[in-house]
Amino acid sequence: QVQLVESGGGSVQAGGSLRLSCAASGYTASSYCMGWFRQGPGKERERVATINSDYNTQYADSVKGRFTISKDNAKNTLYLQMDSLKPEDTAMYYCAATPIGGSCWALRFLDWGHGTQVTVSS
Repeated sequence: QVQLVESGGGSVQAGGSLRLSCAASGYTASSYCMGWFRQGPGKERERVATINSDYNTQYADSVKGRFTISKDNAKNTLYLQMDSLKPEDTAMYYCAATPIGGSCWALRFLDWGHGTQVTVSS
């Protein structure tokens, strides 16, 4: 049974930083994609960043140069380092995974965490 548990959210002022973590368990696929998504108030869920089993990364234009996705296979943990945060980054952030490798950006993700809230004040 796959379990994804996010942590690290919180409240921060604009310009600040946060690092989100996603602890993954029960994942045995050798080729996979993992990613971070977010849903702001009154907005649709959007893709933020993805990483595949070969460490290839992709980012939404709105976060390029500010956010960094990474993973630590030894710890079974996915990270999202968020710098230069803006009020428009306020959202619930979700970790997701799917047992398909290659280019992750357009994939449908099958497994989801429950989310961690990020609030950025101006």
